[in-house]
Amino acid sequence: MGIVTVLAPAGARGQVSFYTAVDLALRNSTQVRISAADVQRAEAAVMQSVDAYKPSFSVGSSLGYSYGFPVGQPSVYSVSATSLAFSFSQPKYIRAARSALVAAQMQLKDTRQQVILDAALDYIELTTVSQQIGALDQETGFVGRLIEIETDRVNAGVDSKVELTQARLTAAQIALRRLHLADQTELLRARLAHLTGLQPGDLVSEPQTIPSAPEISGAGGIEDNSNVKAAYASAQSKLYIARGDAQQNNRPIFGFGGEYNRYAKFNNYNEYYLKFQHNNFDVGIQITVPLFDATRKAKAKGSSAEATEASAQADQVRNQMGEQVLQLQKSAVELAAQEQVAELQNELAQDQLDNITTQLRLGSGGTGATGPLPKDEQGAHIRERSYFVDLLATRFQLTQTRLSLLRSMGRIEEWAKAAPARP
Repeated sequence: MGIVTVLAPAGARGQVSFYTAVDLALRNSTQVRISAADVQRAEAAVMQSVDAYKPSFSVGSSLGYSYGFPVGQPSVYSVSATSLAFSFSQPKYIRAARSALVAAQMQLKDTRQQVILDAALDYIELTTVSQQIGALDQETGFVGRLIEIETDRVNAGVDSKVELTQARLTAAQIALRRLHLADQTELLRARLAHLTGLQPGDLVSEPQTIPSAPEISGAGGIEDNSNVKAAYASAQSKLYIARGDAQQNNRPIFGFGGEYNRYAKFNNYNEYYLKFQHNNFDVGIQITVPLFDATRKAKAKGSSAEATEASAQADQVRNQMGEQVLQLQKSAVELAAQEQVAELQNELAQDQLDNITTQLRLGSGGTGATGPLPKDEQGAHIRERSYFVDLLATRFQLTQTRLSLLRSMGRIEEWAKAAPARP
């Protein structure tokens, strides 16, 4: 369904579902590609730390002519192998690399969630703004009819010019609000185009494909927040590095090595060595005990400071995210109450409009009673559409807050994946 939309003929506006927009944003996002590259680099670092125990093989040749007492070892070819056999620090470095990999994976997940949030909010806001523009167009028609009525009444001397000026002012205010929403529509289409890789003109939303933002009841936590997990994994990695650097001093390092050399026959080694042979091989273990190394000691001190700093930064991220979640939860409750008020205002305006329409159709309420006028009906239409536009804005604010709360709690990707492309 999404592919058919993307491959629509040039110049034709095809609808793009919510699921398609989010999926394209994830595929096209530069932030996601950068984070994925960081994960690959972290995976390579893990392999590098583990491969220190694996022998590295090399083949070479130092073939040459010698005269007099032989210097060096001119060989036809040589094969050597070296590897780390044992080190007190290397296991810590391996754990550090694995923790860094976890941090990169969590950061990638956090980046994906941010892209999902951006794409979802832009898509939902584009839909909301389109609905608001439609309502304002209807309101413009009603206010135009009101201006005609007031013009006739002013010319007839029934109403003062104040009523006509008020109607014209209402029309100007509606036009200004529509102009603002039209500009917002272009901006949203441009942002969605950057996210999805589509052309702005091809972005026509499908309101029926937008899933409702779930109500989060009770006090939620940040246990699944990827940013917090990434911060603590990074701090754990630096802690392992600090421990590894600290064990570089006063602890032996065992290395394994082997080498085979084939010496040339045309050199004069046999004239100076009693039992010279052309094939030579050695294998053994090298033990190094660093008794004192000021550079390593200073590095260990710096690594310890970095680990302490990373741990404090992780606690700071956790506290900030906790405060953010609490603030969003409180805002969601307030906006839900505002939505109820806006719905009641819109419902009341609709009831008043129905009442006026009924009275105009049936006539005045009784003998001597002052019934509504046609201009009152147009005014009721204008008020109802105005309250409806405000209701749409309040609903979007509530949706924005709920989705931001889902993102802070690390649950927005599951919500987006559960959304069907088309009902």
